[in-house]
Amino acid sequence: MSQDGRALVVGEALIDVVKRFDGSRGEHPGGSPANVALGLGRLGRHADLLTWLGSDVEGDAIRRHLEASGVHVLTGNRSAARTPTATALVDATGTATYEFDLEWDLPETWDEEPGDPLVVHTGSIAAVLQPGGAAVARLLARRRPTSTITYDPNLRPVLMGSPAHALPVVDALVRLSDVVKVSDEDLAWLHPGVAPAEIAEEWSRSGPALVVVTHGGDGAFASTSSGARMHVPAQQVQVADTVGAGDSFMGGLIDGLWSAGLLGADRREALADVDTATVEQVLNRCVRIAAITVSRPGANPPTSTELDA
Repeated sequence: MSQDGRALVVGEALIDVVKRFDGSRGEHPGGSPANVALGLGRLGRHADLLTWLGSDVEGDAIRRHLEASGVHVLTGNRSAARTPTATALVDATGTATYEFDLEWDLPETWDEEPGDPLVVHTGSIAAVLQPGGAAVARLLARRRPTSTITYDPNLRPVLMGSPAHALPVVDALVRLSDVVKVSDEDLAWLHPGVAPAEIAEEWSRSGPALVVVTHGGDGAFASTSSGARMHVPAQQVQVADTVGAGDSFMGGLIDGLWSAGLLGADRREALADVDTATVEQVLNRCVRIAAITVSRPGANPPTSTELDA
């Protein structure tokens, strides 16, 4: 597997406070884009994270956590007054719901190394919450001529208001992206009563070369701009919790397309013409990654060694 190139991940990093139905409690670094960067780092990829942290104990803990897995947390000319937090309430089935205490913005400049990243990824709160959401959209538009753009809406209704408020932002980012990963739960909130496959097919005609819909324990569905449709089953495991499952799948999707030589602006045509067998191979690896993640507590994606084993 070639390690050439790098990924730029843009979005929130925060402290997840996990409260379980049995009364136990834990704290660990999280945030959807940060988890994607973590997953890429553990799979051996060069991943940079552009985020908004405070110069405090919590921010330092997040930086150490990410850097231990090879993620470079970029330093900007501005930073948050304090590091954001999210409280995950985990029920008896292991399913998490979230409450947030955060602000989101981006620095104007940061210490990114020269050269264009192969891929720029964003999603979740960072793409919607202002004032940072507008800055993220501008950054993606600037990077699109030189990088593959990937996006995971990973919607948080408690922060994003009504579907009518979030939908124009999501649609604009979908059109800007080459690859979109979205959960069936996100689509049910955005488009109640509409089949997820129908939405995925519509999105894949609006700009992205590949749209993937995750269905939890029922696997994943993909639609390509060339008209291909496919489904892969999930792996059955004992679920500890679902924290970080979608993020680890997203990291695996970027990693799989990277291994297939389909990332970078000069590979956009090849990505648009990707064959079914390649997509299925990538997705089967993604569901293995997600299965390992849900089999243990917290957002704890596997390393490449664990995955190969």
